[in-house]
Amino acid sequence: MVSDAQIAAMSAAERRALISRLERPLGELLPPSQLARLRRVRLVLMVGAIIGLIPWIVYLAIALPDKYIAHNWPATWVGFDMLILMFMAVTAVLGLLRRQLLVLTAFTTGILLVCDAWFDVMTAAPADRWLTVLTAVLGELPLAILLITGALRILRLTATRQYVLDPGMPLWRIPLLP
Repeated sequence: MVSDAQIAAMSAAERRALISRLERPLGELLPPSQLARLRRVRLVLMVGAIIGLIPWIVYLAIALPDKYIAHNWPATWVGFDMLILMFMAVTAVLGLLRRQLLVLTAFTTGILLVCDAWFDVMTAAPADRWLTVLTAVLGELPLAILLITGALRILRLTATRQYVLDPGMPLWRIPLLP
């Protein structure tokens, strides 16, 4: 048995090594062959979607008209804003409860706010453009930045605290699974 005093006396590298030795082996949760197959299928799907999206974007850039009469316009915007509202509410509740799932909902809410600002500005009538830009710059985008950077800070703090990440190491260096 390792005492609290012995753990306190360990260096960060020694603690990381101890944690690595104590964590449950991935093979106990999923057979390695199944894990490899799942990873391969997901990667093939993502690469296929990326390759398929490139000609689609080129086609849209050439084929779409400058102006278009949109159907279900109110339902589209009200529905999207309701989605943002739901993610904001869940993020607030998870923040109050101090739950890790907050990282996902805060990041998602931030991305939804960026999308909302983009589409608000891009679809605004010329007479409404300045108000829309002002709302995006003073409201939606700062809140989005706060939510996204907050989620990334929580992720960094959690990873650093669990000795998965060294202080100062970029988040993109964290392995998905050991």
